[in-house]
Amino acid sequence: MTDGILGKAATMEIPIHGNGEARQLPEDDGLEQDLQQVMVSGPNLNETSIVSGGYGGSGDGLIPTGSGRHPSHSTTPAGPGDEVARGIAGEKFDIVKKWGINTYKCTKQLLSERFGRGSRTVDLELELQIELLRETKRKYESVLQLGRALTAHLYSLLQTQHALGDAFADLSQKSPELQEEFGYNAETQKLLCKNGETLLGAVNFFVSSINTLVTKTMEDTLMTVKQYEAARLEYDAYRTDLEELSLGPRDAGTRGRLESAQATFQAHRDKYEKLRGDVAIKLKFLEENKIKVMHKQLLLFHNAVSAYFAGNQKQLEQTLQQFNIKLRPPGAEKPSWLEEQ
Repeated sequence: MTDGILGKAATMEIPIHGNGEARQLPEDDGLEQDLQQVMVSGPNLNETSIVSGGYGGSGDGLIPTGSGRHPSHSTTPAGPGDEVARGIAGEKFDIVKKWGINTYKCTKQLLSERFGRGSRTVDLELELQIELLRETKRKYESVLQLGRALTAHLYSLLQTQHALGDAFADLSQKSPELQEEFGYNAETQKLLCKNGETLLGAVNFFVSSINTLVTKTMEDTLMTVKQYEAARLEYDAYRTDLEELSLGPRDAGTRGRLESAQATFQAHRDKYEKLRGDVAIKLKFLEENKIKVMHKQLLLFHNAVSAYFAGNQKQLEQTLQQFNIKLRPPGAEKPSWLEEQ
């Protein structure tokens, strides 16, 4: 990790003029100076006038927007409402200014890293855990997709078996010579439907748990990871800025800028350290929760599938009771939100 503040400055690209002469890049505070000039030389938005002679015309072409019937000879002092409006406008402008400066520095740092001219802070152990989490999430998303496909196929199979059982039962009534054969085939299909509904309930519970783990638990941790990565980029951007100022000439103006850069750098460093700790804690809890949830779900899935294909109806029902899974009867409506509370 690059903890040193006054380390080696990142290599900078030197743009070339059209005449072939090299020129130095402006300092990072060039944007700040431009914004300050805009604030000083910008127009007063509280005074409005219309130019009748075109842009850049003489002062005689200005038509005041006030009433033309009674020209005022005295200036009305600004009221409390005007002062409040100016204060709010100034605060908004400061927010936009800070955002612009921060975006400029972070973009510059990101491009420097992409082109190999800048250094970045790396926590190898944490980066490895984050990459492993992203890979695990992709694999669990694949399992989730396959589980949903299995649920759809089981549902279609149940519908077919139910229709086939009804057809056998109807034919057993209309074919006396084959009544017995059609009869036990109809009973077999009904039994398969009953066991299939039990298996479908177990698979639905398995898929729902995987979905919660992937879309909520893992996603929440990855959101914290994104905040950590953004804080890391800001930290490196202001670290690089501080290093460049430290290597420059020392005078009265530079000393003040250096102290301001030091304070800003320290604030971003504290934010980076805090988020790094948060990510480490969330990764640890996520791993523990994942093992606990998947141990239960994989045992459920194995027992349910094994009992279904072995034709063991009793074991299949015991599996659902073991994991507290309640099946809704076919055609039952979904309970209201009051009943679920």
